Amino acid sequence: MALTVAVQMDSIRAIRIAGDTTFALLLEAQARGHRLLHYTPDRLSLQNGRVTARVEALTVQDVEGAHATLGEPERMELSEADVVLMRQDPPFDMAYITATHMLERLPSSTLVVNNPAEVRNAPEKLFVLDFPTLMPPTLITRDKAEIEAFRAEHGAIVMKPLHGHGGAAVFRVLPEDANFGSMFDLFSVTFREQWVVQRFLPRITEGDKRIILVDGEPLGAINRVPALNDIRSNMVRGGAAAASDLTPREREICATIGPELRRRGLILVGIDVIDGHLTEINVTSPTGIRAIKRLGGPDLAVSVWDAIEARAGARPDA
Repeated sequence: MALTVAVQMDSIRAIRIAGDTTFALLLEAQARGHRLLHYTPDRLSLQNGRVTARVEALTVQDVEGAHATLGEPERMELSEADVVLMRQDPPFDMAYITATHMLERLPSSTLVVNNPAEVRNAPEKLFVLDFPTLMPPTLITRDKAEIEAFRAEHGAIVMKPLHGHGGAAVFRVLPEDANFGSMFDLFSVTFREQWVVQRFLPRITEGDKRIILVDGEPLGAINRVPALNDIRSNMVRGGAAAASDLTPREREICATIGPELRRRGLILVGIDVIDGHLTEINVTSPTGIRAIKRLGGPDLAVSVWDAIEARAGARPDA
């Protein structure tokens, strides 16, 4: 069954396709004969209860710099789409949250991936706190005394923004660190919300594993190793990816969280695991599909579309 698929993303003209998961999903959708439409979040509107967007017909090819052909923009009621992919990158700010409220108003006959209400209710560094036994010791605060007490208990810590992404503003703070006061001041004036404080995991030097779960099942993984003299393993920060299998502990983590992901309608999720500790559950625009395939793993875009088609086919008026 051919589907009409509208993808809400940052402009496709600006992406780097070699590592872009959204592009992998588009290639697979097109190969299956689905009709593709593209729009950016600023083109999303809500009028008299109806959700619309100015969309462009889209065709894709796996050629860097000539990867997308767009038609002329035209106004469309998104309820006419069978599937909406919500794939714009964070930051997870009020604009992102507003978009989830708007997409949540679509009728049940339109499948939004991931479920926008659950994306809103599962901020990536807060949702993970539903599983405290899987995590390193973690504190969410902006209270200096609380952070100092946490440092006294756990030694070296990591501080990072609660709604940050891509490894930006992630710092290690040593047990005795003369920079802590200045860092606290910087965070206080930069971030209005609380931030994340976690016990530092020294085995980060061996890698931060990204595991992709599709409809709650772990189907592929890569190990991202930080660059020399950096604790951040994100590939946009210089981390190097290597093929990886799952350890028994990582399978236990996935088995624990998988049923909740399915219940929430979170079809495509990327989790981060360091030294057997779950650190993040990424639900907004998780990446890793192309890297897993490039390193000899499965093409998880196939599995994602199998799951989407199964759900879309079971929806009212399908």
